[in-house]
Amino acid sequence: MNLLPNPVEVVKRAAVEAVEAGKPVNILFGTVLSASPLKIQVDQKSIYTSKMLILTRNVTDFEVDMTVNHTTEDKGGGSGAAAYEAHKHAYVGKKTFKVHNALKAGEKVLLIRVQQGKKFVVIDRVKGA
Repeated sequence: MNLLPNPVEVVKRAAVEAVEAGKPVNILFGTVLSASPLKIQVDQKSIYTSKMLILTRNVTDFEVDMTVNHTTEDKGGGSGAAAYEAHKHAYVGKKTFKVHNALKAGEKVLLIRVQQGKKFVVIDRVKGA
């Protein structure tokens, strides 16, 4: 009869307990109170400011390079100026476009707390949270 515990099971159990004690992941829902300065409220008492927040590209303005290859539409502009008269030309090459994705007041967001820290990663917007 073996009275000593299995060393592998002891290590596994210790690892699981250490992870649970450290609370490595904490998922939160918040509401953007203001965009500038950025403030996100997760409950009645907790409001996180930009110093505490790490923003992903999903919640920031950013630029992206795109390859385009098409012809402009043959429509006239509305001002009557010569530069806006009807014309048609190729629009080809690598172009940079700005994606306007920054957070706005009132939006609901998903945050993850950085392990054992006072920083929160704002992952994305959510609906109905």
